[in-house]
Amino acid sequence: QVQLVESGGGLVQAGGSLRLTCAASGRTFSIYAMGWFRRAPGKEREFVAAISRSRGSTWYADFVKGRFTISRDNAKNTVYLEMNSLKPEDTAVYYCASASYPGNYKDDVTYPYWGQGTQVTVSS
Repeated sequence: QVQLVESGGGLVQAGGSLRLTCAASGRTFSIYAMGWFRRAPGKEREFVAAISRSRGSTWYADFVKGRFTISRDNAKNTVYLEMNSLKPEDTAVYYCASASYPGNYKDDVTYPYWGQGTQVTVSS
């Protein structure tokens, strides 16, 4: 089992920045990659970004390219999501997830472990 705890969400004005943190514990040696997803009110959960544990390869949703950056600190079993130039449409609950096997890291079915989520609200 892997436990994930997100932090860093909050209320920010449009154009502002936030840094989300996801701390993993438990069987962290089994993690292949970690990802961030989000669910906006009334919408389906969607992929935001992912990073592989070993090489640090990254994947991003088109709507965050150039604005968000995912990074990792393997020594701390922590993944970060730096979010800049935030827009009101970025308002959502952001979830961290970990994958135990290689796969399509843009697909939420690849991730067996999920955090509880952290709310990000961007005001206009």
